[in-house]
Amino acid sequence: MNRNSRMLLGLVLGSVAIAGALAATRTKPMTDLLPPASEIDAVAEPPRGRTTAITGALLIDGRGGSPARDAVVVVRGERIVFAGARSAAEIPEGAEIVDATGMTLMPGLFDAHFHLDGDVQLPPLQLQRGVTTLRDPGAWIQAYAPVRALNVPVPRLFLTGPHLDWPPPAYPADSLLVRDPAEARSTVARLAAEGASAIKIYYRLPLGMIDAVTSAAHDQGLVATAHLELVDAGDAVRAGLDGIEHVTSFGVALAPLREAEAFRQAVIADNAARNAGRYALWSGIDVDSPRARAVLDLLVARGTFFTPTLAVFERRPGDPGSNDVEARGFSNMLAFVNRAHRAGVRIVVGSHSEVPHAARGFAYQREMELLHESGLEPMAILQAATLVNARFFRAEDRLGSIETGKLADMILVAGNPLEDLGAMRDVRRVMLNGVWVQAPADRPQLR
Repeated sequence: MNRNSRMLLGLVLGSVAIAGALAATRTKPMTDLLPPASEIDAVAEPPRGRTTAITGALLIDGRGGSPARDAVVVVRGERIVFAGARSAAEIPEGAEIVDATGMTLMPGLFDAHFHLDGDVQLPPLQLQRGVTTLRDPGAWIQAYAPVRALNVPVPRLFLTGPHLDWPPPAYPADSLLVRDPAEARSTVARLAAEGASAIKIYYRLPLGMIDAVTSAAHDQGLVATAHLELVDAGDAVRAGLDGIEHVTSFGVALAPLREAEAFRQAVIADNAARNAGRYALWSGIDVDSPRARAVLDLLVARGTFFTPTLAVFERRPGDPGSNDVEARGFSNMLAFVNRAHRAGVRIVVGSHSEVPHAARGFAYQREMELLHESGLEPMAILQAATLVNARFFRAEDRLGSIETGKLADMILVAGNPLEDLGAMRDVRRVMLNGVWVQAPADRPQLR
């Protein structure tokens, strides 16, 4: 290519980049990769005349207000057309009536941090447990082709593509390497074209490249979230991150500089050093230090979302293969999440799919229970699982709460989770896109 050709190409690419930046906004609604109706009948658009009225339930609509008792929610097609008190409801003639007396009706759950890891049967199982929407931060989008071909209902899929990492990557098979800002822009653009609704930054990526990737993501109208280990979380948030995955991502930001640097150097030399090292680091962290308060103030000021994934790090005294250092480290992780909640940080729920203290398929419920142990009230946890998470996904325009005009992704659970969070382990019915995808006869024995 001669000099004039290179100049022309540069002008063209520059114009495209400028146009893209002007067209994209940081509030761009994200689309999911819900399997097409031709593949899965259960999530097809319902007949326009089909109407369902759910009556008698305790309604927790996801918005944080007082629950409505003996409520009525009417669904026509895929949309909610009424939600409120029975006294104000007009149930259309011919509607299917579902008596939900003694149960709680609430929005479908969002899982902000789900990993497929080749287990194609796990997404359908998650749907049975009430997760109607999930995001996998770190899998190749093509890895979900077998899930979409199952011919059974699965949650709405919001994907990121593989981790963006720095050589040598922590997980080569699940990584894309980005080594300079130009590569960051082109990689993010390719992932956006493939259907990514967010970009996942991985922990070996240096701060300067985090800045480049978040900028490229925002130019595409995408969320940028990160698993950090080596970069100070405060610096990464100032570089533009929209979300932080894992409580452990805050370790080097909270620990004294000497201990933080020793951990950093150990992990740079050997990725495996972080496994035990993160607990040793956290065992000595003061969650009430000025450093911790400054980090939390920054998260609140920037509106950064925080997905703790506590359940995957859970270590307790007496656990097989665990030790006192790990137990102390995990205790401090719980305490930090408590301080984040008290400070007003936007906490959301992510399961990490499989965790030490939960049976297969119950990682999400275990995460909710640990958030409760951290000090979050049940209503705050249910919001973190629904509308707050929908905002993180940039899907709150159509999902995350039970309101007129929104898509009918809803679940019925036995009992009242505001009084006993254990009710979230007993999902009775699941509606996805206005269609019941789990009827009582299909309900597995959950306890």
